[in-house]
Amino acid sequence: MRTLRIAAAVEAASLAALLINLATIHTKAITALGGPVHGLCYLTVIVCTFMTPDATPAARRLAVIPGIGGLLALRRIHPREA
Repeated sequence: MRTLRIAAAVEAASLAALLINLATIHTKAITALGGPVHGLCYLTVIVCTFMTPDATPAARRLAVIPGIGGLLALRRIHPREA
């Protein structure tokens, strides 16, 4: 669950950085670093969500939305009572 939280936050932040870069100065170094980071976090969010036993089918569907899917999926995952 911790990995999912971190990956979702980094995914959203990296997408925001890529879009800001695209809208302003369009530096290739930011694109070259931000693109793979975003892609890796996107895949990590999907895998972590599907591996979480408490994830609902709605959370699994939301996880595949690029950028904010991880954050939306986290809102749908409710840990079981201990």
